[in-house]
Amino acid sequence: MEWLALDEDEPGELVSGRLEEEEVPDALHELAVSWLIAVFRAFLGEEGFVFGSEVKLLLSQTRGRKPDVAVYLPRRAAPPRRGPLREPPDVVVEVVTPTPRDERRDRVDKMADYAAFGVASYWLVDPALGALEVFELGGDGRYVRAVGATSGIVTVAGLEGLTLDLDALWAELDRLGPEEPAGG
Repeated sequence: MEWLALDEDEPGELVSGRLEEEEVPDALHELAVSWLIAVFRAFLGEEGFVFGSEVKLLLSQTRGRKPDVAVYLPRRAAPPRRGPLREPPDVVVEVVTPTPRDERRDRVDKMADYAAFGVASYWLVDPALGALEVFELGGDGRYVRAVGATSGIVTVAGLEGLTLDLDALWAELDRLGPEEPAGG
């Protein structure tokens, strides 16, 4: 499969058997991703695995995604060292990019893909809205919204001991400078 043979620096996801351009993350996006990875890493300690946005998930022969954060809890077998991950993570997090195309991809397309793949928990972090949404996979194979929050300390069922301080996340993102003017 050509997608798997691409250099790791080559951008794109596999959608319906063809390479699709992926979003171009900015500093805000990457700071949110690194903050979330640090929180999950601290939660897991020496167990489980947390991957960033370049790990490839092979969802099917014609679909592959690169989530912003993928979490495998300790009870799982260790993922392989090389190649795509073929087993669904326990948690996938996407940091929403505020363009219509990218927002649709995160809220509609990827949500359907991850549900079909069997990802138990799908999170959307939306810095533009200052919101976290957590969706849990139901018995019918569709996601049900389990958490919606904009501030405070958030806990998620099934992840006992993990707390997300949303006020700390938004404060971290607010430390960045102003947006660069268009054409700047």
